[in-house]
Amino acid sequence: MTAPILVTGGTGTLGSLLVPRLLDAGRPVRVLTRHTRPAADGVEYVARDLLQGDGIDEAVAGAETIVHLAGGPKGDDVATRNLAAAAKRSGARHLVYVSVTGVDDVPVAWMRTKLASERAVADSGVPWTTLRPAQFHSLVLGIAEKMAKMPVIPAPGALRFQPVDERDVAAHLAGLVLGEPSGLVPDLAGPADLTLPELLAGYLAAAGRRRPMLPVPLPGKIGRAYRGGLNLAREGAVRGTRTWEDYLAEHVADARAARAARPAAR
Repeated sequence: MTAPILVTGGTGTLGSLLVPRLLDAGRPVRVLTRHTRPAADGVEYVARDLLQGDGIDEAVAGAETIVHLAGGPKGDDVATRNLAAAAKRSGARHLVYVSVTGVDDVPVAWMRTKLASERAVADSGVPWTTLRPAQFHSLVLGIAEKMAKMPVIPAPGALRFQPVDERDVAAHLAGLVLGEPSGLVPDLAGPADLTLPELLAGYLAAAGRRRPMLPVPLPGKIGRAYRGGLNLAREGAVRGTRTWEDYLAEHVADARAARAARPAAR
């Protein structure tokens, strides 16, 4: 019987897109979650807490490939070290980690934990692959929606981003998971570099809303890092195909049109 692929965070934004691709490739999948749930659609679920570390050896047992997608606002480095140590003890042959672009240079606490997680994977003694994708379209949309609630939107014009569609990430990641360990692979970014005002303007147009935008500087070390483009993908990055405009048309404009087409409540 083919060994299962263990996916942490398999019910999240990226995991829920990756798991079906692995199943379509004929690979059994085991998903590590925080909460118990019954097996479904060919997926086995195991409930473990990576931060606590209890029972991880049983969760990874028999899995030759382990994909680490789970994350949170705190403790990613601890969780990754716990998982990497268990992967080593189990004799896993491939440990795959998803990080983020700019993790080397942007002085943000969350980025530092992602970089520490990368190092835990690289130092685990298990053959490994690490992918650094840019910010997901869904994440950027959430930020745009929150900012659009302000009467005037502060929009530093020097900030550039390369948002990538999570479906492009899932497709690319599936190939890496099913392939051989490759170390730190080229970054994955969206098809275009866009400033924050451009991202916000696209959202407002799709949502049919108007808000004035106020150019403001982003101060300090973080501001300098973003103005210098240190958050962007490294040279030689792979580029996704789905654009920010495509994503907005699908998730914002179409939803707006559907609401407008509903008959008024009596």
